[in-house]
Amino acid sequence: MITELRPGEVFVFGSNADGWHAGGAARTALERFGAVWGEGHGLHGRSYAIDTMSGFAVIEEEVAGFLGFAAGHPELRFVLTPIGTGVAGYEPEEIAPLFVGAPGNVVLPTEFDSALAAE
Repeated sequence: MITELRPGEVFVFGSNADGWHAGGAARTALERFGAVWGEGHGLHGRSYAIDTMSGFAVIEEEVAGFLGFAAGHPELRFVLTPIGTGVAGYEPEEIAPLFVGAPGNVVLPTEFDSALAAE
C-alpha cells in the first residue's frame, strides 16, 4: 500500500466516473494525494484517477488517455496501483496488458509485472 510519495511522483488509482472516492486506493488518493471528491478522471493534486467502474471498454480508453498524459509529462513519475482489480472485479491478467509499452515514467504494480511476465 502506498502511503507516501517522493517529489515528482503521482499516485494513479482506479475510480468510478462520479469520483466517489469512498474506499481502497481511491480513499487513499482523497485523503493523502489531492484527489477531489466528484472528479473521477485525470490529474488532481498528486493523484491521477482512471475510471475502472464503467466497463472494460472505458478502462481501455482511460488507460490510453493516461499513457498519453504520462508520455507528455516525463518530469513526473506515475506510481500505478493495481487498478481494476479491487471492487471493479478484474484480474491483473486482464488489466496488465493495457500497459504494455507504457512510458518509462509509469511504475507498474507488482501484480501487473507478474501478469506480464507470465505471458
